[in-house]
Amino acid sequence: MSEIIELARRARVASYALAEASRATKDAALHAMAAALRANTDAIVAANAKDVAAARDAGTPESTVDRLALNPARVDAMAAGLEQLAGLADPIGEVVRGYTLPNGLELRQVRVPFGVVGIIYEARPNVTADAAGICLKSGNAVLLRGSSSAAASNEAIIAVLRDAAESTGLPADIVQGVPTDRAAVKELMQARGMVDVLIPRGGAGLIQTVVSESSVPVIETGVGNCHVYIDAEADLDLGLEILLNSKTQRPSVCNAAESLLVHASVADEFLARALPALAEAGVTVHGDPKVVAASNNQPPAGAVVEASEEDFGTEYNSLDLSAAVVDSLEDAVQHIRRYSSGHTDAIITRSQAAARRFTTAVDSAAVVVNASTRFTDGGEFGFGAEIGISTQKLHARGPMGLPEMTSTKYVVTGEGQIRT
Repeated sequence: MSEIIELARRARVASYALAEASRATKDAALHAMAAALRANTDAIVAANAKDVAAARDAGTPESTVDRLALNPARVDAMAAGLEQLAGLADPIGEVVRGYTLPNGLELRQVRVPFGVVGIIYEARPNVTADAAGICLKSGNAVLLRGSSSAAASNEAIIAVLRDAAESTGLPADIVQGVPTDRAAVKELMQARGMVDVLIPRGGAGLIQTVVSESSVPVIETGVGNCHVYIDAEADLDLGLEILLNSKTQRPSVCNAAESLLVHASVADEFLARALPALAEAGVTVHGDPKVVAASNNQPPAGAVVEASEEDFGTEYNSLDLSAAVVDSLEDAVQHIRRYSSGHTDAIITRSQAAARRFTTAVDSAAVVVNASTRFTDGGEFGFGAEIGISTQKLHARGPMGLPEMTSTKYVVTGEGQIRT
């Protein structure tokens, strides 16, 4: 028996106990995990420092290093996320629908765990705690395959979580790490029947590899080429504030804005203010000819460069932003349809008609009116720590919280009815 199959077998056995665990037991485990993370902060940060040092030695971009790095505040945030999960309703056993059939049979569709969930993710070690917590609360055992760049961090976090779970009477094997070598991940993707669902979380290359090569069912999370569109009827002060927050508050994450669209009727006024503000924040704008022309008299030099076709479809995860001037709301919609990854797209407008048209025409997991793209997040939506943001249309779409980590089954109760 291979190592991966043995890990999956142990996860399956552990999942049976977890599926029958009460909410009180699961919540106690989450609180124990949170306390253990805080108690072991120094060890976790020390392990993470090894990963960060290795990443910098390898010439890893700082935006990626930021996603990798942990500090006491980030460890505390991980713990707080687990505590928030404990305060949320348990999805298991929730009746999705139920009624009595004409023949007297009582029919209920109820939420149940998937069973064994595999998570394949890159860089961010906070995902380790988030994924373990969401899977625990939703009754799933989890196999965590992080990247080699975060191996020391993930090993330390998983060890803490396993010990904490076991201290509350749950099997330690509800949380397990998977080796980071490629052979192991390929075997994980082929473990159909042993693993119930895989969720890739990372860059486009990782996601496409898992989607293309996995025989295990996949919930596809997507990259975030998110747009902010400044409409003809926009409040330009509001638009500038939202744009800067969407782009610069944390540029390395998937819900950061990567593309700016400005209606031609307000382009001169808005860009005259936005380009210097973006430059001051360290943002390089990759603009179409109209944006480049608008920048001619805007310091500092080099803050705006000419955009390539590729720029408009790029998730930068850095202080870079593509920008274009459009002649109409319809042109903005067409641009988004062509280049958006279907994650989050925002309109800034005072026109209810424009807002309705935009929210109807733009087919993304989240469509935002007069607010930052950075709100597309399980925590911000009140779901607790999310497992990822799905850009597909089957089963789950948008931030994936507890209900999205369940399946359903039908419970049929009778009094001797037979079918004739």
